[in-house]
Amino acid sequence: MSGEEYESDMEYSDDDCCYEDYYNNEEDYDAEQLDPSKTDPEYFVYECLTVEEVERLLNESVEILSNTLQITPSLAKVLLHAHEWAIQDIIFKYRGDSCRLLVLSKIKPPHPPEPAASGHLRYQVCPVYCWAMHFEVQISQGISTGIGCMAQECEVLAPEDFVLTLLSRPSTRDRYQQFAFRDFVKSHPQLRFCPGPNCQVIIRAKEPRAKRAVCSVCRTIFCFRCGTDYHAPTDCATIKKWLTKCADDSETANYISAHTKDCPRCHICIEKNGGCNHMQCYNCKHDFCWMCLGDWKSHGSEYYECSRYKENPNIAHESVHAQAREALKKYLHYYERWENHSKSLKLEEQTLQKIKTRINRKVMNASGTWIDWQYLLDAAALLAKCRYTLQYTYPYAYYMEPGPRKELFEYQQAQLEAEIENLSWKIERAETTDRGDLENQMDIAEKRRTTLLKDFLEV
Repeated sequence: MSGEEYESDMEYSDDDCCYEDYYNNEEDYDAEQLDPSKTDPEYFVYECLTVEEVERLLNESVEILSNTLQITPSLAKVLLHAHEWAIQDIIFKYRGDSCRLLVLSKIKPPHPPEPAASGHLRYQVCPVYCWAMHFEVQISQGISTGIGCMAQECEVLAPEDFVLTLLSRPSTRDRYQQFAFRDFVKSHPQLRFCPGPNCQVIIRAKEPRAKRAVCSVCRTIFCFRCGTDYHAPTDCATIKKWLTKCADDSETANYISAHTKDCPRCHICIEKNGGCNHMQCYNCKHDFCWMCLGDWKSHGSEYYECSRYKENPNIAHESVHAQAREALKKYLHYYERWENHSKSLKLEEQTLQKIKTRINRKVMNASGTWIDWQYLLDAAALLAKCRYTLQYTYPYAYYMEPGPRKELFEYQQAQLEAEIENLSWKIERAETTDRGDLENQMDIAEKRRTTLLKDFLEV
């Protein structure tokens, strides 16, 4: 190791770091206990509604706008759908310049149609069966609120009352109304369909933020803002970029997907069959880190070096090929850790099932009750929660610009990772782990996770 590299490593020494204050600030603790929005960075107020409840909610908005502006409910729906259900904003614009609003909402054409444009929606002189056929074709393609005029270059939308008047088949009318309801919910900023399979629940949040929502029926967990898997601390745009990159570069990263590595001491092949990254070779009993293969005895003070990526400060002056290799090296560093924690989560699900089996056996043998052993299940649940957050710190770090903020993030990331691995190690050896020791480790891990999210979760 060169002198420069040694000095660089010393700069990030935990002993010299001032970040410990993040974990020791007890100010206003009692006051914050009364307000979960201050103590829990993932605190989010929402409610799970049925289709009928949402229909009533939407119809109330339609009725308010219809009565206020003295327009038909069908036109009120077009206005609300076009302007994200902002009633007061629509009323203000309508009273300011109703003609302009109706044109922008595609209720009126920007210019009066020529007499030759006989198919124009406002004149409706085409035969009824032409309009009916036009509507049926559009609905068969899943279009409802977007059904427009048949005339060329006319963008006027067909209102609901006009469409339903010409649809004769009940099945087609039902499909139209189902599609319209879907469009209304998607255009409403406070509403989000549960992404769970075949789930009809709709989540409502008055503050649409990138926070964790849990469906009360199917228990699906997702991000309210984008509807994908929950991804804190990474924001919606960043996780979309990361997942797209992972899909594009999946073949490049295939070689690191194997479950086996060689022991760094005796070189025997070892398979990872648990979620913990603290490995012990069954042959020579050497303890090492699965990710970097470093000695575990000294790993507690080196987690910062294991989890962070060391940028090449001179890469801008290198050749194009060298820059491409460096970019791939950086991506693989983060992808390998992202993928490893994903696999650890799945392996720890198996560990949870083993714990349940052991608890059941102990209960049957009168060695305590389920309540006595509940702390083990709580520990496994917290481990999954912490590791899930840790997994999503790697896309966040990948796209961060170098600087003090990234250094702070990587420090907290390393602290969280160290405590998670300690917790995982103790859970996998739960029968020989003291309960107090395990519960103390749970508190430490959750404190590290909460601190990181408070500082870096942007919603």
